[in-house]
Amino acid sequence: MRGGQCRAPRTDANRSLERTHMTLPPDRPVVLIAEELAPSALEVLADDYEVLHIDGTDRPALLAGLADASAVIVRSATRIDAEAIAAAPRLKVVARAGVGLDNVDVPAATARGVMVVNAPTSNIVSAAEQAVALLLAVARNTAAASAALKAGEWKRSKYTGVELSGKVVGVVGLGRIGVLFAQRMAAFGVRLVAYDPYVQPVRAAALGVRLLGLDELLRESDFISIHLPKTPETVGLIGVRELSLVKPGVRIINAARGGLVDEQALADAIADGRVAGAGIDVFAKEPCLASPLFAFDSVVATPHLGASTVEAQDKAGLAVARSVKLALDGEFVPDAVNVQAGGVVAEEVRPLLPLAERLGAVFTAVAGGVAAAVTVEVHGEVAKHDVSVLKLAATKGLFGSVVAEQVTYVNAPHLAADRGVEVALAVFTESSDQPNLVTVRGALPDGRVASVSGTYVAGPREALKLTEIDGFSLELAAEGVLLFFRYADRPGVVGTVGSILGSAGVNIAAMQVARREAGGEALMTLTVDTAVPADLLGEAGQAIGATAASTADLSAD
Repeated sequence: MRGGQCRAPRTDANRSLERTHMTLPPDRPVVLIAEELAPSALEVLADDYEVLHIDGTDRPALLAGLADASAVIVRSATRIDAEAIAAAPRLKVVARAGVGLDNVDVPAATARGVMVVNAPTSNIVSAAEQAVALLLAVARNTAAASAALKAGEWKRSKYTGVELSGKVVGVVGLGRIGVLFAQRMAAFGVRLVAYDPYVQPVRAAALGVRLLGLDELLRESDFISIHLPKTPETVGLIGVRELSLVKPGVRIINAARGGLVDEQALADAIADGRVAGAGIDVFAKEPCLASPLFAFDSVVATPHLGASTVEAQDKAGLAVARSVKLALDGEFVPDAVNVQAGGVVAEEVRPLLPLAERLGAVFTAVAGGVAAAVTVEVHGEVAKHDVSVLKLAATKGLFGSVVAEQVTYVNAPHLAADRGVEVALAVFTESSDQPNLVTVRGALPDGRVASVSGTYVAGPREALKLTEIDGFSLELAAEGVLLFFRYADRPGVVGTVGSILGSAGVNIAAMQVARREAGGEALMTLTVDTAVPADLLGEAGQAIGATAASTADLSAD
């Protein structure tokens, strides 16, 4: 459904031609639809707002239409950058009818107080089904056989495949898409194994999945399907070493993120005969029109079709239309990716939302995994307000770096429940050493208890600060890329870490060492300018004999 394009200057008469409901008075909020949206999504908006349609790829029309818009809904083709946001003085919300936000300048929107929402769970079923489709196609040589037959060749014996029944299927990553994939594969009578260090064994057992280490999974699996987020730790997860461990004749599926599998290494393994085939929907660089994998008939390659279903697109449109309505009605929006830009959360609570989320991320980093149970404690005057959203924010932070899908205020509780993690809230209105203190405290599966605390400092130098980690007092900005090392206190440790990072070109912006007593356990916390690869972090930790070395990237939010 597309109307005429918006042009400046525009009269009321011209505008009325573009309205979905022409009877609406002209002072109703304008919702600009920049790309095609499902009719069900338009129905959510039609009764309360003036809905205008333009071609978002027509830049002049887009900028003109934004002049009066309170909300704009896009898919992937329309670019909402700083210029577009500056052209929209009334804009309250940018909605992306899909998962990715590469075409939306989130920092520019946040700086203007414009909420950005997307549809993070709209494509999970479609993505899981795409992985199943690729696996089946690879197992039965469907694509190559089809191409040969269409070329006039009838070669049944050449394209003999394998059955799934009784085979071992390895699932790398048991997030929501990984779980959906595993549930669907179970119907084929396969034996399911999985690698996911952040899933409790009890949860995996309930799904009929046996947890293994990655190397064990590689050695045992007849099929391997990857369902992980793309992080510094997971890029190149399946490379030359891993492919040397796989069971001969394995078939590998990647419909998650490009770059998780080393494409050249996979091509070499197929050429050597160790890997029988692969189904690849995502690539390190997209669009991808040339890959060493394209040379093999046993590789089924598709152009990132994981979310390309009618149903996923409809779900995405409906989800963002509902979020737009919530935002324009002044209500809290669960799918806001920059939640501090709006909602009905009390003014006193809003600054603590990013703090709680970052504390959750730091907790997962320093704990070395997801806790069995977590309590979010809120101390001070702010506890007199409804602070339940802080529990959600902390939960979002807990899982942000460890699951494949984007974590939001909607799916964070489900992610916790899926992993058997109980998250509770405790409020204390009495004063503390810090005004408005938030603590994330949790019990780990091995019995350890970990804690992270922080506060929001108001005024001209407003900041989010870390104040405590596992009983170690500190005062450090809760921002950027943080590194944590625990070790036995002794001279020379700081210099050793600094030298290793410096040699790798990693600049240290800030550093603190906390200890309870001289010669006892110490905690070194560093803020660095760039993400630190896992091997470099491990090298630094090993050089100082660290009992734990971890990192948390707080720069993304």
